[in-house]
Amino acid sequence: MNANVYQHFRQEERPFIDGVADWIEQVQMQYAPYLTDFLDPRQAYIVETMIRQETELKFQFQGGYQAAERVRCLIYPDYYEPTLDEFDIQLFEIHYPVKFATLGHGRVLGTLVNSGVKREYFGDIISDGQRWQVFVAKEVASYVKLQVEKIGNVTVRLEERNYTDILLPIDAWTTEKLTVSSLRLDTVISSVYNISRQRSKQLIESGKIKVNWREETRPDFLLDLLDIVSIRGFGRIQLQGLEGQTKKEKIRLVLGVLRK
Repeated sequence: MNANVYQHFRQEERPFIDGVADWIEQVQMQYAPYLTDFLDPRQAYIVETMIRQETELKFQFQGGYQAAERVRCLIYPDYYEPTLDEFDIQLFEIHYPVKFATLGHGRVLGTLVNSGVKREYFGDIISDGQRWQVFVAKEVASYVKLQVEKIGNVTVRLEERNYTDILLPIDAWTTEKLTVSSLRLDTVISSVYNISRQRSKQLIESGKIKVNWREETRPDFLLDLLDIVSIRGFGRIQLQGLEGQTKKEKIRLVLGVLRK
């Protein structure tokens, strides 16, 4: 791998970058496809960048439906023609007593991760406001189905579904354009949700912020393309585009924003 690849990404992303380099090398050496676990948008961006810059290999992303946030990547030689089945994604519907209970994304995710299966085996969790579905890597699907019998105090049952049964998720994301003085985490949060920098810092330092599903407690953490920020009690932000600077050297951003 070209060592210069590191300079395009964060220091803490180096272990992931090394893993991607190993996947690429495996495909090149064995001349056979390699399927990743589920990747978040930032990880998918790194994978795509490295494959395009370093190799002639091909790749496809698939998360189970067109607008999927978390996706698996199939990396393969140019001769190979992949099929949808090779992404090994199982769709489950969560059956629960709808009239007597409600589910939430956090509760569903917490239950799945606490089943003993790592986060990377789970794709998107989607809902139309009442029904809930989750995408799971097939290699652990049978185990997860047996393990998940309750979400909180609610008795549930996971039922396998075909792709034709995917529900239409509620999409409350809006696209917004914003100018900010920097890409600091506290600056972007305070600008999007119109709160003070001090309030933004308090949220971050008290552990209420996640960047790409990992807790981040540094207010000066610098965001980058396709990062997803989750702010407990406020919603989520995705940095979708960087559109240069204004004359006063402020940064123009395109954001996906989900407000609670």
